[in-house]
Amino acid sequence: MIEGTGSSRTGALQPPGSQRTLERIGARAEVAVSRVRVEVICINAAGAAQRHQHQVWSIERAELAMETLGMRLDEGKALLAAVQDIVVAHQVQGDLERRRACPHCCARHTSKDSGSTPVSTVFGRVQVPNPRWNRCACQTEGPKTFRPIKAWLSGPTSPEMLYLETKWASLIPFAKVVELLKDVVPVADSVNPETVRAHWQATAERIEQELGEERQLNPLEGTEEDWEQQPLPDGPMTVGIDGGYVRGVRKQGWCEVMAGNSVVAFRRDDEDEQPSAKCCGLVQTYDEKPRRRLWELMKSQGMQENQQVLLLSDGGMCGGCRNICTRLASI
Repeated sequence: MIEGTGSSRTGALQPPGSQRTLERIGARAEVAVSRVRVEVICINAAGAAQRHQHQVWSIERAELAMETLGMRLDEGKALLAAVQDIVVAHQVQGDLERRRACPHCCARHTSKDSGSTPVSTVFGRVQVPNPRWNRCACQTEGPKTFRPIKAWLSGPTSPEMLYLETKWASLIPFAKVVELLKDVVPVADSVNPETVRAHWQATAERIEQELGEERQLNPLEGTEEDWEQQPLPDGPMTVGIDGGYVRGVRKQGWCEVMAGNSVVAFRRDDEDEQPSAKCCGLVQTYDEKPRRRLWELMKSQGMQENQQVLLLSDGGMCGGCRNICTRLASI
């Protein structure tokens, strides 16, 4: 809830006709003060409203100018962090209350210990209540105590935070990612270059595991009847690929890096839509799934098995790039 107050003026009260007289004798000009206060109202499962008594955030402006128009960056980050704390506490409290009853006998679990777990989110690090409960008396197997939030808490960092870290870490150095995050979101000192690097590496390994096995040469997915029932594909898909050599750290060895760009000419459903373009990259001397990687890239653009694909590369490409183009042409 946002509440605002009007302007408050200083100076003696005078009749309207005497305003010029006040200006002539140097009376103090009116000063407009704008105040805004933000409070949070949480709604429980029964629909009852619970208003937090403490003030979440407030601002006061004595004069309107371009510099004071709206919220400043630091004020916006403070507001987001304060609201995030309340939202998280309300969510976890409701979840714990729902899990309090044993699913077998409906008796309430007794508490063994209290505690909290820090979780990094896009809007700051929050302390998530993490109690330890005793096992219900109707259960005779398994651990004697458990933490209920482990049913959904999969890590110390929210998915959105991991997304921003890994996306920006793939484009700029890790230290610059930390600086950017601290500039635009209320993360304070909860991130550092080593943390970003670890999250980036873990995300890359997870994506690699989800990629699947390497595609075999000329595999036919489905039966001939399935192919005949496929609708007309979109426009031709053009894939450009090129490579180059990159020297290793401290000039120890080298690796052959290749990058590709896949573009769909047009969409049959919407010809006015902009062509879909995506990029991919791989290290030819290291990657064990080049065909699968490019196949998944094109499938993410809606490619069908009966769609025309044009593979392009320059004539002076390196041997490894030539070999991979030959292998990719067979998918």
